[in-house]
Amino acid sequence: MSRLSTILDFNQSFVENKEYEQFKTDKFPNKKICILTCMDTRLVELLPKAMNFRNGDAIIVKSAGAVVSQPFGAVMRSIIVAIYEMNVEEVYVIGHNDCGMTALNSSRVLDKIKANGISDEVLQTINNSGIKLNKWLTGFEQIEDGVIKSVRKIRNHPLVPAHIPIHGMVINSETGKLNLLCEDCHND
Repeated sequence: MSRLSTILDFNQSFVENKEYEQFKTDKFPNKKICILTCMDTRLVELLPKAMNFRNGDAIIVKSAGAVVSQPFGAVMRSIIVAIYEMNVEEVYVIGHNDCGMTALNSSRVLDKIKANGISDEVLQTINNSGIKLNKWLTGFEQIEDGVIKSVRKIRNHPLVPAHIPIHGMVINSETGKLNLLCEDCHND
C-alpha cells in the first residue's frame, strides 16, 4: 500500500469520527502573529508547543532555513497578506539549531539533481535565465546570521508598515528553548 493510500484511509476515519472538531477555528490568527520558520520536521509540533500556541493562534509560513530569498517571492507575499488581510500585528522569524541550510553545499545538491535525471541543458537554461543555481542553493554559515538577514529583508520591505514589530529568534530543535536575537528589530 502506498503512503497516499494509508493517508486517505486514515483521513476517512478522521472525518467519520469527527476528530476535526477539536481543531475548529477561523482563518484569522487569535494572537495576531505571523511566524516565518524553517520547514524542518522537528518543528512541526515542537515550535507551537514551545510558544504556547494552539491551532488558530498564529499564521506559520515555512521555508528552508526560515529564509526570505526574494523580496517579492511567495514567502514575502505570505507575510504581506498576513499583515493586511489576516490582521497580523507582529512578525517572528524563528530559525533553529542544527539547520540543514547551515553551510548547504550547492554542488552536492546539483549533483543529486543531475543524478535524478535533470539534464545539464536544463540547468544551463536556468542559469542563462539569470538564476544562478550555485547561489540560489546556498545556505548560511550561522543560523543567527540567516535569521537576522531575513528579519532585515522583512523590516526593510517597502510594503511592511513601520509599526509592525519584527522579532528574530532561534529555537533549540531538541528542547524548544527560544533564544531572542532581536526584539522589534531595526537596522542597528
